[in-house]
Amino acid sequence: MAAVHQTQPTVQLLLSTSEFVGALELISTTKEVLQQELQGIHSFRHLGSQLCELEKLIDKMMVEDFSMYARSDLNRSLKEEPQVLEKERLECLVFGLLRQRKLDFLDIYSDEMILAAKAIVTQCVAESVLHIEEIDTEVVTKLADQMRVMTFPQWFELLKNVFESFLLYLQKIKATLCVIRNVVLEVLASNQKIRLLEEAGSGAAGQEDSPGPSASQGEAELAYLTHEGLFISDALNEAQQNQQAGVQDQSSVTGSRIQAAGSDSASGPTETSVSREQSFMCVTQHVSDLSLSLVCRSQKTCSHRFCRGWRCSDGLYRLSSAEFVCLSQAVETFVRDTEELCGRRSVSLRGALQSQANRFVHRFHEERKTKLSLLLDNERWKQAEVPAEFQDLVNSIADGRITLPERKIPEDRKPTEFLLVNGQKYAVVGTVLLLIRIFLEYCQCVNDIPSIATDMLTRLSDLLKHFNSRSCQLVLGAGALQVVGLKTITTKNLALASRCLQLVVHYIPVIRAHFETKLQPKQFSVLRHFDHITKDYNDHIAEISAKLVAIMDSLFEKVLSKYEVKAPMPSACFRNVCKQMAKMHEAISDLLPEEQTQMLFLRINASFKLHLKRQLARLGVVNDGGPQQGLVVVDVAFYTENMAALKSLERLDLNMVEIWEQKR
Repeated sequence: MAAVHQTQPTVQLLLSTSEFVGALELISTTKEVLQQELQGIHSFRHLGSQLCELEKLIDKMMVEDFSMYARSDLNRSLKEEPQVLEKERLECLVFGLLRQRKLDFLDIYSDEMILAAKAIVTQCVAESVLHIEEIDTEVVTKLADQMRVMTFPQWFELLKNVFESFLLYLQKIKATLCVIRNVVLEVLASNQKIRLLEEAGSGAAGQEDSPGPSASQGEAELAYLTHEGLFISDALNEAQQNQQAGVQDQSSVTGSRIQAAGSDSASGPTETSVSREQSFMCVTQHVSDLSLSLVCRSQKTCSHRFCRGWRCSDGLYRLSSAEFVCLSQAVETFVRDTEELCGRRSVSLRGALQSQANRFVHRFHEERKTKLSLLLDNERWKQAEVPAEFQDLVNSIADGRITLPERKIPEDRKPTEFLLVNGQKYAVVGTVLLLIRIFLEYCQCVNDIPSIATDMLTRLSDLLKHFNSRSCQLVLGAGALQVVGLKTITTKNLALASRCLQLVVHYIPVIRAHFETKLQPKQFSVLRHFDHITKDYNDHIAEISAKLVAIMDSLFEKVLSKYEVKAPMPSACFRNVCKQMAKMHEAISDLLPEEQTQMLFLRINASFKLHLKRQLARLGVVNDGGPQQGLVVVDVAFYTENMAALKSLERLDLNMVEIWEQKR
């Protein structure tokens, strides 16, 4: 009785030194003595309830103390040693919390962990901003706005600081949670040992008890605990309610045993207490697992904090491909480090990286498509000089370097009239020169970030289609008359557009081969886009050739409809035809290759003979050796002589026999 009387002062003394486990053990022992040895003592009638209240107070004190510990541990300097703060105090708190089944302390730690992660980002940003003179913190007060003002090098340096801080942070969290897990395992092993000893002492009577309800109940608790989003304490309470319901269902079996236990508690553990112990062991085992999974949760928290900071930096998707590669590599390194530390894949961070990559690709394409549209809308379709840097660019492609060359100091080299590609001359407009550089930027981007090859191929296909369709609208469709104010679409404009399209067609197989090296075999089906584009370009080129022939065809119909076979010779009609043919040749001969010029004039010559034959038939002039035929022969000879005098048409077969109708 004297010892029991000293319980409360002793508990107060133990609590003054934070000896929570000792105080709880003393309270438990005292309550057991009151129930077994001092039951019915009048002077101790209120001590039991007082000890219960004191026990609740200790529970509250332990939770508050653990919260304070977690807060001080997570918010201390990341480089401070040792990694685990006051290890003995932590172990004491965890022992006490486990003993009292206050199993939601990991949720408390998780909440503090999230707050600390936010504070780390805030601190890193604040420290970075202090060293940037261009940012006036009095004017730009919000951290998100301050981050938006940063240049990429400044932001990237901040990012590396955040990554470094988060890795140190995760290491400290893992060290702390490993201590918690070790305590949990120690408690679990101790309880297991005690249970085995009790079972051995209970003998055959204990073996006759059915383990079914307790085992299934333990499985139920484990199932609850593995469900994400459910607090540990909630799972335990719900499991205990299920346990009570199970006990009520079997009241006929267990009622006598409970009564017997009440009369002689020293005889051994009751079924309810054994079930409760097994329940506690099951939950404690899962607390051990959760302590490790909380490391992964902290990894996820750090990733989320970074992703939110990333979204604040709206300008990230405006990076060059080289800058985006640096960013991707830094993120991948951080992801690998955290995965190695935590043993779980970082989905959120990789997802954020992919999201940014998608935004980057979209912005990359839209900027270049808009730029190309503006260039086309301001293009006057006149031959442009070729700066030396573009000739070097084309030469590097010919050497197999499908990439943007490094920028060199401008040399004093005069531009040339034509672009030389594999020995062929290409007369080009300024827009197509920039188009070559643009599609090389796509290839360079795929070199830097192979994972976006499929998306980039689709976007580049869209860009090439846009160039083809828009140039068709402007030249063949005469849209340039309204857009840039051209007076007319000349044959030179048409020939120049055709040659530009031919240059793009020349490079499509080169682009295709480059993308093929970046794709997986299962992705090769997307290469069919290049086949469709090539066909569209060739169709457009054929339409331009048909348009050039149609222009001359219309001229022949108009001029030859007034042709009369009479002196003087050569006639004004044939003189006009030869003049127009010479102008056509002058306009296109320097723009198109010799073979194309010959093929084009073969078609034009065939059109001329057809119209002349029709006119002679209308006039009734036949191949009869008469005076009218003689006059026509003079005109035809004049035409043939003029055509043969044109460059590259010397070997052109201009046989005019087909102009005559058969003699009547």
